[in-house]
Amino acid sequence: MATTYLHGAYGTLKDSIFQPITQSGTIAVYVGTAPVNLVRGYAEYVNAPVKLDNLNQARRYFGDSTDWETFTLCEAFKAHFNNPDGNVGPIIVINVLDPATHKKAQATTTQLTFANKKATITSDKIILDTFAIADKVEGTDYTLDYDYTKQQVIINDISSAGISGQVQATYNEVDTTNLDKDDIIGGVTAGGVYTGLGCVQLVYQELNWIPNIIAAPGWSHDKDVYDAMITAGMQINGHWDAYVVADLPIEDCDTIEDVKTFQTANGFTNERSDVCWPMGVDSSGNIYHLSTATVWQMLLTDATHDGVPFESPSNKETFLVKQYFGESSTNRGFDQSRANELNESGITTIVYWGARWVLWGPHTADYKFGAVTEPRSVFDVSMRMLFYLTNGFQQRHALQIDEPMTRALKDTILNTEQQELDSLVAMGALIGTPVIVFDETNNSTAEMIEGNFYWDIQSTPTPPAKSLNAGVAYTDQGFSSYFESGV
Repeated sequence: MATTYLHGAYGTLKDSIFQPITQSGTIAVYVGTAPVNLVRGYAEYVNAPVKLDNLNQARRYFGDSTDWETFTLCEAFKAHFNNPDGNVGPIIVINVLDPATHKKAQATTTQLTFANKKATITSDKIILDTFAIADKVEGTDYTLDYDYTKQQVIINDISSAGISGQVQATYNEVDTTNLDKDDIIGGVTAGGVYTGLGCVQLVYQELNWIPNIIAAPGWSHDKDVYDAMITAGMQINGHWDAYVVADLPIEDCDTIEDVKTFQTANGFTNERSDVCWPMGVDSSGNIYHLSTATVWQMLLTDATHDGVPFESPSNKETFLVKQYFGESSTNRGFDQSRANELNESGITTIVYWGARWVLWGPHTADYKFGAVTEPRSVFDVSMRMLFYLTNGFQQRHALQIDEPMTRALKDTILNTEQQELDSLVAMGALIGTPVIVFDETNNSTAEMIEGNFYWDIQSTPTPPAKSLNAGVAYTDQGFSSYFESGV
C-alpha cells in the first residue's frame, strides 16, 4: 500500500536483477585475492572460506572490481554470478589479501568538494576502514558508500550545518606488490593458523561442505602453486578428495608446441587435475582464464545430474567467444584439428565447433596419447567419479563410526552401497555391474580385532564418446534402380 497519496504515472530505479542461479551439488573452492578493502570490517574475510550464492553476497563480503589482475577472485564472481550465459553456484572463496598488511606505506591525502551534499573518489584500491575527513566524524558528519558500477567511493554529507568548501580527506590504499605465491600456497601452523590453500581444510569443519574442485585463476600457472593445489585436494581433513583445475601460462607459451613442452618440462601432469590453455575472451571483451570457464562448465553440467560428475564438460557451449594469447601476441588461434594436438597431451582448450564456442578436452593432465596410462587417468570424469564414490561412502557412514560392528551393520553397509552403485548405473554414471564386497582377504582377524573393517568397491565410470566414426564406401548398386519397374 502506498504511504503517500499518488495521482499519476511513476517510475523508480530498483536494484539490479541478475540471472537466476543454477544450484549445483558440486562445490568449487577458489583461492586468490579480492578487494576486501572496499568492505567495512574486512578482517573476517581474510584467509577464511566463505560460501557465496550470488553477486550481492560476493560484494558484501569481498567487494568487486574490474581489475582482475590485482583482484583475481573477481573473475570468478563475474563468471558465476553475473554471467549472461548462465549463473551457477554456490562457490566457496578464500581471499588472501589483507589490507592491514598489503598496503602502501604512506597514506593518501586528497581534497574533497561537496556538491548537493555528496563527494566522490574514484578508486578500487582505497581501504574504506581508514578513510577520514579532517575535523569530521563518520556517522555524525558523513557516511560512506561504494558504487561498484562506477568504482567510486560516495561520501554523503549528513551534518546539520553542511560541509562547505574544500575539505581534506586521508586514507590508505592496498598494494599487492608484496603479495606473492607464498600467500596463495599458505599452510597451517602448529598453533592452528590457516592461510591460503591451507584454508581448504576449514571448508568442511566450518561450513559443512565437502570441497569437490579447487581453482586459483591467475596463480595456478605457477608450478609451486599447482603442486600445492594438488596437495591441498588430497585427503582433505584426512578424508575428502577434490579435483584441481589449473592453467598453463600464456607468457612464453605462444604456440601449441610451446605449451606442450612447458607442460611436460614443468610437471603439470597430475591425474588429479585438468590443465587449460590459452585464455579466452567473452562477448563483452572480458579476458578469462580457462580454468574459470572450466569450473563454471563443470558445475553447470553436474547440476543437470544432481551433482553426480559423470558427464564431461568438453564440447559444452562456453561463454567465451575467442581464444586469447596475450596483448602482444600475433597468434590468431587454432581450429579443432589443432586443438586435438593439445587434447592428446591432456590439455583442455576452447574451439569453435558445431557453430558455437565450446570447451574442448575430456582428459586429465596425466593423459598422453600412445603412452601407457593408468585407465582411471584417461578421462577427468573417471577420476571425478571415483572421488564421488569415496567421498560419498565416507559421508554416508560417518555417524556409524564406533557403533557395534554387528553382522547386521555390515550387511546394512553392503546393501546401502550396492543400492547406490545400482542407482548410478541406472542414471548412466557407471556401466556394467559394479559391486561392493566384504571378504576375508581384506579383513583379517588381526585387523578386525583393531576395529578396522574394509569394503572393496569395483566400478567402471562411463567413458565419454570421445570420437564417433563412420566408414562410407562407394557402391555401384544404385545404378540398378534405373531398370527396376515401379510398384
